[in-house]
Amino acid sequence: MEIRVLRYFLAIAREENMTKAAQRLHISQPSLSKEIKKLEEELGHELFIRTNKSMHLNDEGMLLRKRAEDIIAMVDKTAEEFGQLDNIIGGEIRIGCAESHLIKYLARSIKAFKEQYPGFVFHIFSGDTEPVAERLDRGLLDLALIVESPNLSKYNYLTVPESDKWGVVMRRDSKLAEKKELSFDDLYGLPLFCSEQSINNDFPRWCGEETDKLNFAGTFNLSYNGSVFVKEGLGYLLTFEHLIDTSESSGLVFRPITPALETKMYIIWKKYQIFSPIAELFVKKLRADY
Repeated sequence: MEIRVLRYFLAIAREENMTKAAQRLHISQPSLSKEIKKLEEELGHELFIRTNKSMHLNDEGMLLRKRAEDIIAMVDKTAEEFGQLDNIIGGEIRIGCAESHLIKYLARSIKAFKEQYPGFVFHIFSGDTEPVAERLDRGLLDLALIVESPNLSKYNYLTVPESDKWGVVMRRDSKLAEKKELSFDDLYGLPLFCSEQSINNDFPRWCGEETDKLNFAGTFNLSYNGSVFVKEGLGYLLTFEHLIDTSESSGLVFRPITPALETKMYIIWKKYQIFSPIAELFVKKLRADY
């Protein structure tokens, strides 16, 4: 199974048409068709549902697409790292980030770092701890910023200054908006939105076994999406302060919960990880900053 052919396969999966994929790849349509047929024979499975005008992935094709995307990402990242060995004025680094206003510290470090290494380029992948850590473990990320205590057997870490403060985002016309802070009793029975990660890890720290008594009507990975549902009157969003626009014109307000619940943020990387030159320098910068 050649990397080149996997790129061909992904091009067809994106275009859903052999001719368009061949044009994008700058090869002939018969040659592309022959390569894909050989790939299917090698795997022992057809990968597409073919019609006169289109090609759609079948179940086997969907499985290969996920694997192929990971393989190509790893190959490209490895090529980037080798290309950077003699290029210390710059290079690329990939960072996974949880949703938090505390990534301002990362932004400040990057800004200062780019002044010294103007060719430095960063790529940010956003998500909860689980998908971010998974990509880090697979080697698709160099570093990750997570809002969950790191696994010390797997990762080295730095602690980001400050903490995220939890609270509730609600419509400005809600009766609860009249309060300065909200207790468990205020939240009881309300339709609440939150991330699954926080339901499992953060709120048991706040209200223990009482967490099961809260009415979690939905979950969101991104707080912004949850805030849209709040605006539409579907419920109340449990989230970090500073993530959602609660200015006068937004129609929303943020109220902290009591007793206060705070979450720390950590920068993590795999133990014994071998970094590219630019990533090694950036980690040294982070160590100095934190």
